Amino acid sequence: MNDVRKTDRRCFLAHGLAGAAGLGLAYTSIEEEILRAAVAEGKAQPASQTESVPPATRRPSEPLPGPLPTGKIGNVTISRLIIGGNLIGGWAHSRDLIYVSRLFREYNTEPKVFETLDLAMACGINTIQLDPACWDVIAKYNRHRNPPIQTIVCVPVIQDRAEMKRVIEQQVERGATCIYSHGGSTDSHFMNGGGLDALAQMLDLIHETGRPAGIGCHSLEVVKACEQAKLPVDFYMKTFHSDRYWSATPKERRQEFDWMRGNPSDHDANNDNMWCNNPEETAAFMKTVQKPWLAFKVLAAGAIHPQQGFAYAFRNGADFIVVGMFDFQIEMDVRLAIEALNKVGQRERAWYA
Repeated sequence: MNDVRKTDRRCFLAHGLAGAAGLGLAYTSIEEEILRAAVAEGKAQPASQTESVPPATRRPSEPLPGPLPTGKIGNVTISRLIIGGNLIGGWAHSRDLIYVSRLFREYNTEPKVFETLDLAMACGINTIQLDPACWDVIAKYNRHRNPPIQTIVCVPVIQDRAEMKRVIEQQVERGATCIYSHGGSTDSHFMNGGGLDALAQMLDLIHETGRPAGIGCHSLEVVKACEQAKLPVDFYMKTFHSDRYWSATPKERRQEFDWMRGNPSDHDANNDNMWCNNPEETAAFMKTVQKPWLAFKVLAAGAIHPQQGFAYAFRNGADFIVVGMFDFQIEMDVRLAIEALNKVGQRERAWYA
């Protein structure tokens, strides 16, 4: 059977956790299913007494044009370019190319992940955005590297306080540096009338651990609601990219939360091809938000060249950008990020990190 339709134990556990948590989602993305499965399984694997990790060997092939700038969230110093974890996990927004997720998983073997992280660290990237499903390989890497790579870990929005507390503490035990709500889970919760109570509860529980607490989302309406309610958000993980690429949803067909629903019967509707329907409005509103903004999907999942996408994000207010990168893309992306930051000059939104 084609692997994209396979129902495995992870997916079964994912649906079970969603039901137990009472989320009542009308739509569950593949990423969310894997995320919920990871937190449902939830047991850290003990380090093998015989495990071995090759020494770091990957370095930049040529000197970089300068150090990669950093910012701070709370007392955590973070590189302004953050490596995204989707490619390691094999989650690809690949439109209708059904083989891509499998290809990513086959390429990113454990040794390749270690090479990728070694090169990222050598180039100045000190943080990875992480789905809990990827913890095993990252935890193993960090046991053998000093300094370890920092982690910004997403968790699902869960109504039950005890379960939410368990999930958060689990991420802290594994080494989470910062914790935020998974964007798809946040959007699903919000568009189904979940309100802000569960988000406020999640932020409080994260703060109890001493970690910076964030809200992840694709919808600008989530940020607006959190700001209006003055929730104690330490940072926002919000999508941001221009709409100047071929597969962008036509403006007249864009609807709030359409990235969550998908409509394969309508060629002009959102079909895994756009995650920031209103970039101009997003940039304008984020000028009023005096908290760090980590922009993700800045390349519209590979549809925008990083030279344009990085400059667009930093120029329009992002404090950090989160970018999925293969090992062969890291050096170029770091150079382009340094170039974009050096050229951004005075921008309309202040730096909040």
